[in-house]
Amino acid sequence: MEDVPVSILSAERCHLGEGPTYDVLSDTAWWFDILEGRLFEHRFADGETIVHPLGRMASALARIDATLQLVVAEDGLHIRDLADGRMFLFKPLEADNPVTRSNDARVHPCGTFWVGTMGRGAEPKAGAIYALHRGCLSRLFPEITIPNAICFAPDGTVGYFADTAENVMYRVPLDAASGLPVGDPVPFIHHHGVGGLDGAVVDADGLIWNARWGGGRIDIYAPRGTLLRSLRVPVRQSSCPAFVGRDFSRLLVTSAWQGMDEAARAADPGHGRTFVLDVAAHGRGEPDVKLN
Repeated sequence: MEDVPVSILSAERCHLGEGPTYDVLSDTAWWFDILEGRLFEHRFADGETIVHPLGRMASALARIDATLQLVVAEDGLHIRDLADGRMFLFKPLEADNPVTRSNDARVHPCGTFWVGTMGRGAEPKAGAIYALHRGCLSRLFPEITIPNAICFAPDGTVGYFADTAENVMYRVPLDAASGLPVGDPVPFIHHHGVGGLDGAVVDADGLIWNARWGGGRIDIYAPRGTLLRSLRVPVRQSSCPAFVGRDFSRLLVTSAWQGMDEAARAADPGHGRTFVLDVAAHGRGEPDVKLN
């Protein structure tokens, strides 16, 4: 496992830090504390981190334009106004199912938004992955326990996702113009080591950067599943990465203290904090979501 320069971006501890993304135009990173219903905003220009209470569990967001975001929450997809933080329900998502909440999500290069749900207690096969395409929400893959690692090849012809409960990552052929499947998911990474396959992002070269929950690392895989590198993260429960910086060369990594007792937290001083790794990545930006 490689050691790279690491700094603490935010010392505020997240119960379940997840869903980081980066807006290059404003040089701002965003991430969530799902269980505490908080949205974090970090402005790199002045180093300020702002915490926005949401009043609901939320897990991911996508940029609509310079003034609006689409927030993935426990009851649906909400449009959020950056000026005042007000949120308006755009599309319900399993709002009639009290068992589930939202989890991982990412935007396909064409603007289609893939969103995962899971049981609040990780109930077996209670979750699913959906696609928001041209304003319509459709279910792509049902009976997933913990959907994670949603990400896409740079040309949009392949999608990836994992079920952390199975510790399996899948690849699925896509129509690049729509971001929708044109074939069935095929398992291509079976993880058998310490920890689980959590959030992931794909760089400009098509490499998959995957956070290993419980493993304190970021694993980098080739598109066909070969493990190329492992980078140490100074926290046990690393949860999700995102490329940050004007050149997308650094990696933001969220973490969590979910499920850790007092002794476990004491043994893991970085628990719940948010880090930046100086990795000289060949990263890329996140596309805007298209609502119609």
